[in-house]
Amino acid sequence: MNGRERAPLLAVAREAVRDALAVLLPVECSGCGAPDRAVCASCRAALAGAPRRIDRAGLVIWAGLEYSGTTASVLGAFKDGARTDAAAHLAPALRETVSAALADVAVGATVEVCTIPSTPTARRSRGYVPVEVLLRRCGIRVAPVLALARERADQAGLDAAARRRNAAGGLVAAAATRSFGSLTRPLDDRGAGLDGRRFLLVDDIVTTGSTLVEAVRAIDAAGGRTAAIAVLAETPRRFPRHAASSRETLRDIAAQGGYGGRTGVVDPPFRAG
Repeated sequence: MNGRERAPLLAVAREAVRDALAVLLPVECSGCGAPDRAVCASCRAALAGAPRRIDRAGLVIWAGLEYSGTTASVLGAFKDGARTDAAAHLAPALRETVSAALADVAVGATVEVCTIPSTPTARRSRGYVPVEVLLRRCGIRVAPVLALARERADQAGLDAAARRRNAAGGLVAAAATRSFGSLTRPLDDRGAGLDGRRFLLVDDIVTTGSTLVEAVRAIDAAGGRTAAIAVLAETPRRFPRHAASSRETLRDIAAQGGYGGRTGVVDPPFRAG
């Protein structure tokens, strides 16, 4: 029996195993509450990624999903409801979004992936860092270069102005960081050592973009560069602005002016050749 002939049998076998587990370990869909699956077929279809460029706080960001409906239910359950079994169904959209963001980075350039550290309160309550769990599912290694410069409040529930104040000066970038209990601190308190290194900044949700602005500022201050930014989901704007055309590259958008500068993004990515 060749591989093509085995595929349908394997699919049937997997479904039988899932049915058996549903009896032994009852579970309900984290999206709609339907029984027997961590994420049902209908909700899985709603989590199909559609990477697009958005603008938040002057940053060009790639987003895979809109944080509403099924996405909000599943991602919310994953982040704050201990539903880590939903990670396998969220990871594909993040993988697609990361790939889309990297497509605008210079061919052959070395780009490392970094994430924003969780607050001590969030880390303690969850026991894991959601975006890092998703990236591991994607087979992507994270460079531990961003750390908390001080303790800050959780951004949830804050308005745009409060988010900016809360995020400002809250991060530092260093060549290496280390966890001390629930805190993440730089091994080099001067925040130096990223000269010449380029990063893809990844987060799970973007709302106002204030935390991402702070992250790219910290990377820039340490001598690194933010080559691109990717998030799994964007919260819908109450009053949407004109979105960048899907045909534009980061270089096209940068050429129009207003890219980076005081927001923290330096020299836009370029395409070799």
